[in-house]
Amino acid sequence: MRTRNLLKAAGEAGVRRFVFLSSVKAMAEPGDVCVDEDWLGEPATPYGRAKRAAEEAVLESGAKYGMHVVNLRLAMVYGRGGRGNLERMARGIRAGWFPPLPETGNRRSLVHVDDVVAAMRLVAQAPAANGRTYIVAEPRAYSGREIYDAIREAVGRAPSHWRVPDSLLRLGGILGDGLGKLSGLTLPLNSEVAERLLGSACYSPARIERELGWQACIRLEEGVREMVGGV
Repeated sequence: MRTRNLLKAAGEAGVRRFVFLSSVKAMAEPGDVCVDEDWLGEPATPYGRAKRAAEEAVLESGAKYGMHVVNLRLAMVYGRGGRGNLERMARGIRAGWFPPLPETGNRRSLVHVDDVVAAMRLVAQAPAANGRTYIVAEPRAYSGREIYDAIREAVGRAPSHWRVPDSLLRLGGILGDGLGKLSGLTLPLNSEVAERLLGSACYSPARIERELGWQACIRLEEGVREMVGGV
């Protein structure tokens, strides 16, 4: 494991502080509830299991080498120059091909990259953060439609007064799965993409707020305005 090798090299070199950027995917899927670091269950994907194993290695190395170590479980990170889901959505909305999402009442957590940097700086210096694992996210989670509307406004498009039904998007995802298997390609719309657009992934940052006083400062509307300047 590359993280374990890096930890070993850092410990033997006398590094005193190590902040690991993990992911909320290191946790079990939350479904329709909003969860914190104590949520029980195992991660659902190989990526998530790898992140969980790396977190455990970080804590073990902290005890072994006397390092100040912290795991940060990041929600979906976005910002100018990024290449994640929100940036791809913004390009599609600006180009006019990304469909207006329905309002399903789902909740998805996210965090601007500038707030991630602020959290990294804080936990690296705060003695109380040593050996702790924190979720890093905005205090509010947003529906897919709220995210769509905020990006649409940020790229200068007029509000959309229609929406694609969620049943049609889910059907498109199933069709994308089948066509992807036949072609050997990953299509822009499949069941995984449809679930990201319509389902929930809500994570609470209450622990880092309570223990260290950190709170995300950049809200969705401001964050996407900054993001689309580079999309």
